[in-house]
Amino acid sequence: MSSARTALILTGGGARAGYQAGVLKAIREILPPGSANPFPILCGTSAGAINAASLAVWAEDFDAAVANLLQVWDNFSAHQVYRADPSGIGIAGARWLATLAIGWITRRAPRSLLDNSPLRRLLQAGLDFDRIGRAIDNGALHSLSITCSGYSSGQSVSFFQGRAGLDAWRRSQRVGVPARITLDHLMASSAIPFIFPAVHIHREWFGDGSMRQVAPVSPAIHLGADRILVIGAGRMSEENLRPAGSVYPSLAQIAGHALSSIFLDSMSVDLERMSRINRTLALIPPQVRSRNELALRPIEVLVIAPSQRLDHLAARHANALPWPVRTLLRGVGAMNPNGGALTSYLLFERDYTRALIDLGHADTMARSEEVRSFLGVN
Repeated sequence: MSSARTALILTGGGARAGYQAGVLKAIREILPPGSANPFPILCGTSAGAINAASLAVWAEDFDAAVANLLQVWDNFSAHQVYRADPSGIGIAGARWLATLAIGWITRRAPRSLLDNSPLRRLLQAGLDFDRIGRAIDNGALHSLSITCSGYSSGQSVSFFQGRAGLDAWRRSQRVGVPARITLDHLMASSAIPFIFPAVHIHREWFGDGSMRQVAPVSPAIHLGADRILVIGAGRMSEENLRPAGSVYPSLAQIAGHALSSIFLDSMSVDLERMSRINRTLALIPPQVRSRNELALRPIEVLVIAPSQRLDHLAARHANALPWPVRTLLRGVGAMNPNGGALTSYLLFERDYTRALIDLGHADTMARSEEVRSFLGVN
């Protein structure tokens, strides 16, 4: 395998992150048996932060890391992520209705639509965060970055844990902060706005890391990556067709559109910007870059993203959700075909996550020679 330092970027997308498990399953099959961790730099955002942290915890055994990830995503249930029982959904709905009706009297607003305390318990039981430091110490891992969004500062904050000598960074509206990664960082990074509650870390409340993340590739570069594999949670490009819409969009359709803009758009823009920089650097001889002390360096990037629209895939499996959740989503139009985008982020059910795993695996195997070349596999 090549000696270049490779970073893996796992993006956000709620339940859509099951696709990443399928991609990693294929990569494990492409690599020679018993291969070491091919991604010394791990960067995660939102649900991708949870996958990245899981890989970091098991960085000393890549086969076990992928197997552990597949075990979770292959058997997922919404009850493991948020309260999906009638009481939990009923209480959440009642609080929101009360806020709309008499919130001006109580001056107390609900913190989120759903209670994700089951996810906290799942992660607490399944992840030993002390193993991240040990993996860094023995060389199996270079660094782990988890990105969150600060509600007070408006900054995109990438908390990173890694080898000695890594410097913090500060750019416009984004910073890198050294920290020991904990459960709170994962809960904050995956706190989808309105749906899951914000998390208090140090002196600020943080929410989903995909919000205001204008340069999602930058943490990997700051941590020293020479090449980057990006696993998306949605199609990076869509057909240029604009179907006619005679019916007013439902709340679910509007919410799904907003979430897609948070989770997908910034990555596409950042990758386009990186491609332009790479093309420009290719025109400058290395000796000229060195003589003028240009800090920029070309970065090899490979992007693997779903070949199918995940909102359509979610719509086919929406009935797998517990009936209280279906009832709640039906009320805002999420159970209709046009509302599938919102459903695709909340559908933590194995029928859907297994379909995502299969899609991620098939998409990656279809590009196996490209992946082998990128990872330097002979």
